[in-house]
Amino acid sequence: MYLADSRSTDARGTQAAAAPDTPPVRRRAVVPSTVLALGAVSLITDVSSEMVTAVLPLYVVAGLGLSPLGFGLLDGINNGVGALVRLAGGHLADRGGRRHKLVAGLGYGLSALCKPLLPLAHTLPVLGAVLAVDRTGKGLRTAPRDAMISLATEPAHRGRAFGVHRAMDTTGALLGPLIAFAVLRATVDGYDAVFTVSACVAVLGVLVLVLFVPRHIDAPADAVRPPEAVRPPDAVRSSQPPDAVRSSQPPGAVRPPRPPEPSRPPAVRDALGLLRRPDLRRLTVCAALLGLTTVSDSFLYLLLQREGDLPAHLFPLLPLGTAASFLLLAVPVGALADRVSRRRLFLAGHGVLLLGYGLVLCPWHGVPAVLAVLVLHGTFYAATDGVLAAATASVVPDRHQGAGQALVGTGQALARFVCSLAFGAAWSLWDGRTALTVTAAALAVSTVVAASVLRTVDGAPTTATPQEARA
Repeated sequence: MYLADSRSTDARGTQAAAAPDTPPVRRRAVVPSTVLALGAVSLITDVSSEMVTAVLPLYVVAGLGLSPLGFGLLDGINNGVGALVRLAGGHLADRGGRRHKLVAGLGYGLSALCKPLLPLAHTLPVLGAVLAVDRTGKGLRTAPRDAMISLATEPAHRGRAFGVHRAMDTTGALLGPLIAFAVLRATVDGYDAVFTVSACVAVLGVLVLVLFVPRHIDAPADAVRPPEAVRPPDAVRSSQPPDAVRSSQPPGAVRPPRPPEPSRPPAVRDALGLLRRPDLRRLTVCAALLGLTTVSDSFLYLLLQREGDLPAHLFPLLPLGTAASFLLLAVPVGALADRVSRRRLFLAGHGVLLLGYGLVLCPWHGVPAVLAVLVLHGTFYAATDGVLAAATASVVPDRHQGAGQALVGTGQALARFVCSLAFGAAWSLWDGRTALTVTAAALAVSTVVAASVLRTVDGAPTTATPQEARA
């Protein structure tokens, strides 16, 4: 007990020792309860989303008779819509006193409302509209959710917090397809049953958000504020000038904090003006540059199935391999990001992806090669997804966390959308193997360029610029 009291006293200063009646200051958990609650929401929502994702291609192509090319275009357009909506979600969440939960709840609610409408969508325009609203909901909720994780967590532990959240999210992505296939096998009207169960699960996710995620989340203080009892009275109530107050304080006294200056809600120009911050601009540019050379999961799985000579009935299991690897590595890699350079870990993740591309192209085939590629693919996501969000949080002021996360996420998502279109065109023009070879070479060059650009980002201060402080 004495050792515990000593550590507490050291953290609060020598004045705290003179106030035995003052209650001890509680230390924040490494992974706050807010992060766990948001992880539970993401887990449940991903079960719902992945149930639909697992059967949607087959439902659209075999059930509705839409061509694979038409489905690819539909999916690409909807992904683009979701990426653009992230900017609006991040900006709305930062306005009005950090309405992150409200905007995130709107996004989760929109996605939940779309699930019961899927059995009624029998034409391409109607189906496209339903999926667009679903992607709009995903775009609205992503940036506010990541902002809440950043604000609820100590800066030194954000990598671990995002790793825990991504692990819980990936658990839902792992369970969703399994539940969907179980429902398909157990019911006669399989697709409608999957969509109905998915809608019920999505509503459960919204309820968890409403009941367990706090409405307002304050950023943890960098230092523990001393109690009022140990502040000299003249430091709190004196009307003397600051120099006179300081001269009248006893040696070692703690100065009172300055009262916060009134500020207006962030405007759109303030959100876009974040790109004037060199650290955030470099991070956004590098995320987009590397996204331009990141092949979509669907194309990679298709190439892996063909190059690895896998039977067609094993194809649905490939995403589960990536999800399982991501699930196992997300937390330890996130914790590692808190101890080493986050940008180096982000770049190393793309190096791991490049190694996976090499294994797909090498003459080594069979199940061991496929498993190795899936492990590398999951490692890539563990080293980039949550790590990028943690790196973004470290270079953005707290009041602009939603907009900052949205800027980086939108740049990366749009770049990957362009890469998917370009890779599909290259596959049609040449072949899949040649297209992957060109993409791998471009990824190697992009990683070297990004390493040069990001060399000064780590450890950047999160204080606002003078213009942002006056905003």
